[in-house]
Amino acid sequence: MADIDTSSGGGGGKHDGGPRSKKMSTRVDLTPMVDLAFLLISFFMLTTTLNKPKAMELNMPKKVDNKEDEQDVGECQVLHVLLDTLDQVWYYEGLQVAGLQKTTFAGDGGIRKVILRKLKAVKDPQTGCGVTKKGTQREAIVLIKMLKGARYKNMVDILDEMDITDTKIYAIQDADPIEIEAVENGGTVKEFAKE
Repeated sequence: MADIDTSSGGGGGKHDGGPRSKKMSTRVDLTPMVDLAFLLISFFMLTTTLNKPKAMELNMPKKVDNKEDEQDVGECQVLHVLLDTLDQVWYYEGLQVAGLQKTTFAGDGGIRKVILRKLKAVKDPQTGCGVTKKGTQREAIVLIKMLKGARYKNMVDILDEMDITDTKIYAIQDADPIEIEAVENGGTVKEFAKE
């Protein structure tokens, strides 16, 4: 491990009136230290757990064959969110395309405020929306729809908003033709010509 060099390093004579002592140099062998370092590195590499990828859980609705198992969806529970180009967000409440409004992802004043207002309104007992026919508490349902030209970043942003606002029920759907037409017309819905 450590060796002492005992070779003579220059005469054994007198210097300045006295005997000169022999200087011994030491040499440390670091080979075992390198072995130990590699053993420790390999030990920690094998015993540590690597970071697992974090993915958002997305549950898709299952098909219900029995009519009794279908969920009773009230007009007051549903909020439709349409993602458009240039970070524009269109939204309307209810089951019919009416009252389409535009907002953005701007902090607390944008779509987050709309979602929080909807969550509060569904839980409010005065609105009459809070309880289903079976007597269970209703939850707000947010339907997310991507329009042509919407960016992937917008989808990530709206899913973040679902997480921030603690929205329990949301789904990703394709936009209906009437919704696309309403956005193209600046929020107004024209009547379809009857054939």
